[in-house]
Amino acid sequence: MTAALPAEIGIVEVGPRDGLQNESALLSTATKVELIERSIAAGARRVEAVSFAHPRLVPQMADAEDVLAAAPQRDDVEYSGLVLNRRGFDRALAAGVREVNVVVVATDEFSRRNQGVTTEEGLRVWEEIAAAAHAAGVRPVATIAVAFGCPFEGAVSSRHVIELARRIADSGPFELALADTIGAGVPTQVQELIGGIREITDVSLRCHFHNTRNTGYANSVAAIRAGAAALDASVGGIGGCPFAPNATGNIATEDLEYLLSGMGVDTGLDLAALSATGTWIGEQLGKEVPALLGKAGPFPG
Repeated sequence: MTAALPAEIGIVEVGPRDGLQNESALLSTATKVELIERSIAAGARRVEAVSFAHPRLVPQMADAEDVLAAAPQRDDVEYSGLVLNRRGFDRALAAGVREVNVVVVATDEFSRRNQGVTTEEGLRVWEEIAAAAHAAGVRPVATIAVAFGCPFEGAVSSRHVIELARRIADSGPFELALADTIGAGVPTQVQELIGGIREITDVSLRCHFHNTRNTGYANSVAAIRAGAAALDASVGGIGGCPFAPNATGNIATEDLEYLLSGMGVDTGLDLAALSATGTWIGEQLGKEVPALLGKAGPFPG
């Protein structure tokens, strides 16, 4: 029997961070803030706005503090920042972020290339930051990267990811995200992972899909049927991972909204505003974005 779809699902807009960090164009602070403003106007209420990575490694995020200082401050909008180490967390805390996203990579090779640590060392970093976040009144979110496959080590076993989730859950995350960093996963894998994690913890689950192999939207539906409470998406479908070869864009927020609203799942987002924003950010980047709604339009028109 197919699991029923929920009446609503949370969407985290990650375009300002995961979308922009892999684009070759370096946008101005003002343009990044406008992307955030446009996303909020389209209904986004959770926005991953910045990354506190080293500016030399991710120059697209070098102005993180300036972006946050200029972004609209609203009681109904939450901003999160990606942090990879304690230095990043300290910067996020000083910038006033109320939610931090800490990445734990499921494979040692990708973890070394992405963060300079092994998976085990990454878990210890998570534990330290989670404790510091709880003490500071900040929400700690953990993301398990390459949970569905690694560009360097190949297949990643569900059993291994579930065990990582169990250990992460011991530190009291506000939310646990499963990231298909290179777009390798398929719906049965999504169901297996979420089902396995659900057996060991009731922590809120979020999923982050890329559409590299055209499975991102099918995986999204599988995730919410399996019990995920939120999905990440990037307006225009922009982005990727600078440390993952051939990792193309995220699933597009506007395309996801069309799919879910057509299935009767409320996201609180405005399709027309999202599509216009996807086209606009493509103009700022000087490229055609992967999202299709801006080209085809909604149906009925």
